[in-house]
Amino acid sequence: MGSAKKIAINTGGGDAPGLNAVIRAATLSALNRGWEVYGIRRAYFGLMGDDEIVPLTRDSVRGITHLGGTILGTTNRGNPFKKPVQQPDGSIKEVDYSDRVIAAFNKCGFDALIAIGGDGSLRIAHDLYEKGLPVVGVPKTIDNDIPGTALTFGFLTAVDIATEAIDRLHSTAQAHERVMIVEVMGRDTGWIALFSGVAGTADVILIPEIPYSIESVCAKVLERERLGRHFTIIVAAEGALPMGGVPVFKDADTKRLGGVCEVLAQQVSAITGKEARAIALRHLQRGGSPTSYDRLIALRFGAAAVQCVERDELGVMVALDPPNVLTIPLAEAIKSQKRVPIHGDVVTTARALGISFGD
Repeated sequence: MGSAKKIAINTGGGDAPGLNAVIRAATLSALNRGWEVYGIRRAYFGLMGDDEIVPLTRDSVRGITHLGGTILGTTNRGNPFKKPVQQPDGSIKEVDYSDRVIAAFNKCGFDALIAIGGDGSLRIAHDLYEKGLPVVGVPKTIDNDIPGTALTFGFLTAVDIATEAIDRLHSTAQAHERVMIVEVMGRDTGWIALFSGVAGTADVILIPEIPYSIESVCAKVLERERLGRHFTIIVAAEGALPMGGVPVFKDADTKRLGGVCEVLAQQVSAITGKEARAIALRHLQRGGSPTSYDRLIALRFGAAAVQCVERDELGVMVALDPPNVLTIPLAEAIKSQKRVPIHGDVVTTARALGISFGD
C-alpha cells in the first residue's frame, strides 16, 4: 500500500447532489489504506482560520451517500487569493491569503488535498498547485460545463428534477390553455435546459449557445394554436439571451442572472395574446438526493482521487471517459468551458422532433 499519508478534503462553490458521496468514497478509500483523513470546513475557510478542520472517520461518513448538500459545508466566496477583509475605516479589501493557506496546510502535515468543486474552485486549486500545494481536483457542477469529463455528478439529478417539473406543468398548461415558461440553471451553457427540455417534450428550448428571437418563439406558440394545441411549454436556461442582446440580470451590479422567464412571459403574452406564466426552479435543482448514476459517478471520482494521491499524480482532475475514470491536468480542465455543441446529436434530435430553439 505504500507509506501512510495524511490527506484533506474540501468542497467549494455551489452545492450539488453527490458531494457527500465523493467525501465518503475518498474517506473510506484512504482509511482502508491506513491513512488519516480530515475535512476542511467551508472550502478554504478552515485553513484561513475562519472555520475548522475536522477528522473524517468511518462514523462521520456513514450513511451520507444519498444525502444532498455537503457535510463539510461550502461557499462560493472562499477564494483565498481574494479574501474579503474589513479595513479599519469599514471598507472591504480583497487580500491574498494563499501563502497563509499553504503554510497552514503544511503545518497540519497534510500530504495532499482533494478539492471538490466547479470551474471556479478548480481554478483556485490549480493556482494553489502552481504555488506548491499538492492537490487532486474532483469536478462538481450541475451545469456539466467542465471540459475533459463526459459528465459531472449532480448534472443528471438536476435534469431529473427539471424534467419532473416540466412533466407536471404539461397538465396544468393544457387545462388552462397557457404558455408555461420554465427557467432552469445555466449561466453560460444550456445543458440542463437542453436535456430536460427534450426529455420533458418541451416545445421551445432557449439556451445561451443559440441566441433567440422573441418573434420566432411566439411564432412557435401561434403555430401550435393553429394546430389546435392551445398550450406551449418553453424551457429557458437562466443565461438565455436574445439575438444581439444580453442575458437578464436580477442584480446588475453583481451580474447575478435570473428572471428571463418573467421577461419572456410578458413578451409572449403581449405578442400572442396568450396567458403566460413564469416558473423559476432555481435552487430546487441543487437540493435532494442524487440519482443512482450521480451517486455512482461521485463514488468513482472519490476513489479515483485517492488513487491519484497514492501514486503521487498531483495537479490533475479525475474525469469520466466512459467506461473509465481517467485524469487530465488541472490546467486543461480550467482553460475553457464545455458548451452545448449547436450541431450535436441532442440539438439535432430536438429539431427533428419539432422543438424550436427560437432561432
